[in-house]
Amino acid sequence: MMIFIIILLLVLGVVLILLEFFVLPGITVAGITGAVMMLGGIYLSYHHYGPMIGHLTVIGSVIFSLLALWLALKSGTWNRIMLKTEIDSKVEKLEDNLVAIGDEGICLSRLAPMGQVRIKNHIIEAKSTGGYIDEKTPIEVIKIVDKVIVVKPLK
Repeated sequence: MMIFIIILLLVLGVVLILLEFFVLPGITVAGITGAVMMLGGIYLSYHHYGPMIGHLTVIGSVIFSLLALWLALKSGTWNRIMLKTEIDSKVEKLEDNLVAIGDEGICLSRLAPMGQVRIKNHIIEAKSTGGYIDEKTPIEVIKIVDKVIVVKPLK
């Protein structure tokens, strides 16, 4: 019965580490749990069966882990569930003479510190002077730096 528990710990540990490696970004619970399970299986092997079987368990675990990694990379199975999202959106640059300093408008979204505003019936990305500006607050353009509109709330 103990051999079954040791093998189960080792196999689940390898699976969790592979999930961490291919699917879940960063060091998460899956990777840590997988490492703890593998170390627990090796410890149980040493504790219950002695150093000879313990050493064989370590060697077998390393070989099994490398074989599982090689098969996972070769098969391409992980490609179907692997995280592949890319952010490819761009902020459109402000056209010349569309907005001028002193123009007034209204916030369409909360500026925290970036958000959308409507100025002269144009929806534009704008930046607040540092604080948050709530939605539907009247704003005024105070400067334009590198085609980024900087606004402040009207009082």
